[in-house]
Amino acid sequence: MYDYDLLVVGSANADLVIGVERRPGAGETVLGSDLAVHPGGKGANQAVAAARLGARTALLARVGDDAYGRLLLDSQRSAGVDTVGVLVGGAPTGVALITVDPSGDNSIVVSPGANGRLAPDDVSAAGSLFHASRVVSAQLEIPLETVVEVVRNLAPESRFVLNPSPPRPLPQEVLAACDPLIVNEHEAKVILGSAAVGDSPEDWARILLAKGPRSVVVTLGAEGALVASAQGVTRVPSVKVSAVDTTGAGDAFTAALAFRLGAGESLAEAAAYAARVGAVTVTKEGAQASFPTAAEVAAQ
Repeated sequence: MYDYDLLVVGSANADLVIGVERRPGAGETVLGSDLAVHPGGKGANQAVAAARLGARTALLARVGDDAYGRLLLDSQRSAGVDTVGVLVGGAPTGVALITVDPSGDNSIVVSPGANGRLAPDDVSAAGSLFHASRVVSAQLEIPLETVVEVVRNLAPESRFVLNPSPPRPLPQEVLAACDPLIVNEHEAKVILGSAAVGDSPEDWARILLAKGPRSVVVTLGAEGALVASAQGVTRVPSVKVSAVDTTGAGDAFTAALAFRLGAGESLAEAAAYAARVGAVTVTKEGAQASFPTAAEVAAQ
């Protein structure tokens, strides 16, 4: 019935990465490593991560008619992603400026570029992709009104997964479609706003669930994750690894979870698998270059 296990609607960026001993303070200059350029963006990352795991994947995104855009298209195709939905032109390709410290933690500044031109009309024009997809995933590096249009174009039996990053308050129409809403601690607190009561992730998950999503996943880094639905709240244990670079780990987690949900796994089962995928991802440098195959996850 479905041509695709996962349709990702989102951003495609060129990641410009510099290693630093420490991140600079205000007005401070620090020296870093040589500049490395990698294909990235939360949407493009999720698509590649899912395809590497064996998902039949399509990407709906916009890139510039430039060298970075060609880099992104090449990386999608080499991973096996169908790029029929990738639009070209309208603005330069988006760029993410990333600094990575010795512990593997990163700081990111994004120039949206063409991602900001992915419009609701682009979504409505891609109706055939939505009807051909078992699961649809989105993030917030594209305009919020475009994400709203994604929700309005979902096929009746498809499932919608949202990682609201970078976080902002979400309209009820979007919240009600999420199954699940995937957030880290920072994203959870932004979306909860004045409702952010309680100190535990279990509290955040329950309050988020009361706001309308069908299910919620809270990622907790080295502490694992937890899943919440009408059936209750369950902790998902972490997988212990030595982190080299956390760039893209959240995207790999979301992609893996969305793929396994579409394959019929429960939310807890899918999240446990996604945690393993995220753990393998942080043991390598870069975003898309670090995403594992299903065989690498099985061997972990």
